[in-house]
Amino acid sequence: MITNKRFQLLLPILSPLIALAQPAFGIASALIVGGMLILVAGANPITGYTALFQESLTTYFGFGNTLTKMTPLLFTSLGVLVALRAGQFNIGGEGQIYLGALGSALIGLYVQGLPSIIHIALALLAGFGFGAVWGWIPGYLKAVRGVNEVITTLLLNYIAVNLVSYLVQNPLKAPGAPSPYSPLIAKEAQLPVILPQSLAHAGIILALITALILWVLLVRSPLGYQIAAVGFNPIAAHYARISVKNTIMLVMALAGGLAGLAGASEVMGLKYRLFEQVSSGYGFDAIAIAFLSRGSIGGVVLTSLFFAALRSGANVMQRSAGVPVTIIYAIQGLTVLFIAISLAVERRIKTQTNAEV
Repeated sequence: MITNKRFQLLLPILSPLIALAQPAFGIASALIVGGMLILVAGANPITGYTALFQESLTTYFGFGNTLTKMTPLLFTSLGVLVALRAGQFNIGGEGQIYLGALGSALIGLYVQGLPSIIHIALALLAGFGFGAVWGWIPGYLKAVRGVNEVITTLLLNYIAVNLVSYLVQNPLKAPGAPSPYSPLIAKEAQLPVILPQSLAHAGIILALITALILWVLLVRSPLGYQIAAVGFNPIAAHYARISVKNTIMLVMALAGGLAGLAGASEVMGLKYRLFEQVSSGYGFDAIAIAFLSRGSIGGVVLTSLFFAALRSGANVMQRSAGVPVTIIYAIQGLTVLFIAISLAVERRIKTQTNAEV
């Protein structure tokens, strides 16, 4: 039998496993309850889930579509996560996606004559930079002026969406376009396809590499300790000679830059144009994904894949099994609910253990 003291010693080892297990628990529980909802809707849950996951994970084109949808989800979720590490709530991922898409599109449209590798790197840098500026603004307002970052990031979403809408309806609109979108970006600025004759592009590779780099940054570097210290106790961090203001501005800029890469990947790898509707709500899904992960980079990757698979296979599930697409949104919401329950249970266990010790 494991005593309380032994449990305390094992806790640092078990914590990473718990962090990965909780998204899995939330997903499994949501799928079970979602199956009950499918039964209520008059369909067969086994048939529905088989169609959903076969299409999104086991077929060539379906898996390519899943990877395509996972790319912006993963980039933006990482942005939300890095802000959470410093105790900041970045609700502005959607707007930062739009700004990142705008930055990469401008490089793709107006910079010519560069080798592909340089053009792609420059367009990605522009996407990161535009998103970073959009994230830095609320970071500055929070650090220097004390303005709540939830409000500013949320309001900046609307400004970004309407700014891009104006640009593609007016100065950036393609000649003769039947709807608001820009001309095609230069071929040299387009991300290569990684699965021939599918939608999957190199953006997913960049997103996974970014996740690995971010893990090293947050877990294995002094900067990661600095960010965690500010998130855990900003007053103590200040007395430890850590600049709380600079750290807040840094993480919000980094969060915005990562979401900007999501927008850049959509323009450079999928659409090759700047459209009025750049994102289909990826920035808001990313908030749920980041919270579900409990600060775990691995959890973000796992949950991003799950959400992408739901998006990818939803229409096929509806066509082949007669399951309404709205069930997918219910499953996403249930996943969040079950993760919240598991967090509450975990906190109660830790509290009781500490009290007994």
